[in-house]
Amino acid sequence: MELNTRQDFEALMHKILNPLIPRYSAHGARLPLGHTGATYGPEAIELEAFSRPLWALVPFWVGGGKDDTFADIYRRGLAAGTNPRDEEYWGGFTDYDQRFVEMAAIACGMILAPDKIWNPLTQAEKENLAKWLDGINHYVIPECNWQFFMILVNVALKKCGMPYNAQRMEEGLEKIESYYKGEGWYQDGAPPQKDYYISFAIHYYGLVYAKVMEQEDARRSVLFKERATVFAKQFVYWFSEDGSALPFGRSLTYRYAQAAFWSACLFAGIEPFSVAEIKGILVRHFDYWLKQEIFDTDGILTIGYAYPNLFMSEHYNAPGSPYWSMKTFLMLALPDSHAFWHVEPAPLPKLQALQTLRYADMVVQRREGDVTAYVPGANELYGHGNTPQKYAKFAYSTAFGFSISRSNFVLHEASPDSMLAFEIDDYIFVRKRSESFVIESDSVVSVWVPFPGITVKTTVTPTATGHTRKHEITSEIPCTAYDCGFSVERFRKGECQQSITAAAAQVKNNVSSCTVTALQTSTKAEGGILTADPNTNLIMQNAYIPYIKYCIEKGQNTLYTSVDTKLF
Repeated sequence: MELNTRQDFEALMHKILNPLIPRYSAHGARLPLGHTGATYGPEAIELEAFSRPLWALVPFWVGGGKDDTFADIYRRGLAAGTNPRDEEYWGGFTDYDQRFVEMAAIACGMILAPDKIWNPLTQAEKENLAKWLDGINHYVIPECNWQFFMILVNVALKKCGMPYNAQRMEEGLEKIESYYKGEGWYQDGAPPQKDYYISFAIHYYGLVYAKVMEQEDARRSVLFKERATVFAKQFVYWFSEDGSALPFGRSLTYRYAQAAFWSACLFAGIEPFSVAEIKGILVRHFDYWLKQEIFDTDGILTIGYAYPNLFMSEHYNAPGSPYWSMKTFLMLALPDSHAFWHVEPAPLPKLQALQTLRYADMVVQRREGDVTAYVPGANELYGHGNTPQKYAKFAYSTAFGFSISRSNFVLHEASPDSMLAFEIDDYIFVRKRSESFVIESDSVVSVWVPFPGITVKTTVTPTATGHTRKHEITSEIPCTAYDCGFSVERFRKGECQQSITAAAAQVKNNVSSCTVTALQTSTKAEGGILTADPNTNLIMQNAYIPYIKYCIEKGQNTLYTSVDTKLF
């Protein structure tokens, strides 16, 4: 669909949200969307689905949008969900409660659109809502972007004239400050990994805070804007010319929330690039996602990435979780006079072909319409599900995606694209995270231990046609290792051709190819092609993965592999 005017973006919002209308509960406080589970109970699951559409509806109302249907649902739902005597009451709390996450959208509604969220409530309903929100001040919340949920709740209570906890708000802001690393990059609490939580959480909430607290907290308002401006100059490297963004890290089921940061920039009044360039990023990003199979037959967003997929989900992904993606609609809060509604979308600004993002721990290569990130495996050892696959592969590509393992029992279930996979006693072992690493200007060097008695030093170096990998292996165990290339679509991109020679393997379809080649090596090498289990890759339902099979001997082994890709 065409995306240019305010009406176009509002129509897209309604296209996504209108299928929800018949599914709200009788009192409006619950939104049952499916039957899969999460680590929290049904009350929080249905609250989550209720809350997250507000990330779009609130900006829509701020921008003058007229829709009595949703306004009525949310007026009734907020009253019922926070009333302990109502059958749809959302319930009380425990430490680390999921309900705290969903408070943020409600709080932003109170701050930005009180005429829809707050003023229509009776005094008793306001007191119930305020008391329920205040619960976040009395329980433990994680040391990460969750601190902003508490901050925004207290800002909302303060601006609505209700009791709030100034001390907790200040403590939360100080913790956010402690996460800052440099060049616009934060760390999301304790984990070393850098992912979209820096953009669609910490910076996003920081820019909302900067906008609504300009008078009360001018120093932080300026600081959050300055840091976001610096961050934007690097984060733009995660976006491809076709509108796709880098598939990397957790919470990828939030899909087009990948671009929410750019809407937050406009909302806060900063322009790290021209408005036309930012509009181009947003328009192309939505276009990309609208071409993917992200809705079910009833128009409901699914858990998955380019298609419905539970393999890649985290334990906190419930049926309503994907509506976090509505945060990207923050641009709807812009006034009609804003340049965003009047300029034509522009191409991406001129970017370097190879860029080191020092504080993101990655080297990004831009080539032939593909964006590839080379990373060292800096991540939690065990996180929210399939952490090594989401953070510790050698390379992540907008064109080729990455795969999630179904198991580590056999190679085709492990689907270890962009990994060196060791086969020992019929089990598959890959890089989980690195013991140490160095990011060079043109390479990524890491030391890792896939299995006790095996240590690997891997050097990944981008080339004009892809990248090379040098693996220096010290092993106490004779075994087999598979150096795997990218996944290539098997069925849906035209005829798929395979080619295997003594020391190389290639998979090629009508749009892309991947070739792996054994270069100098101290051990026996043999090309091969893996038929990955269905639905393991995030962007393709069926895939082949070319690999080089190496015989690892006891002692010192050195492997050199080139991985070359091409888009047609």
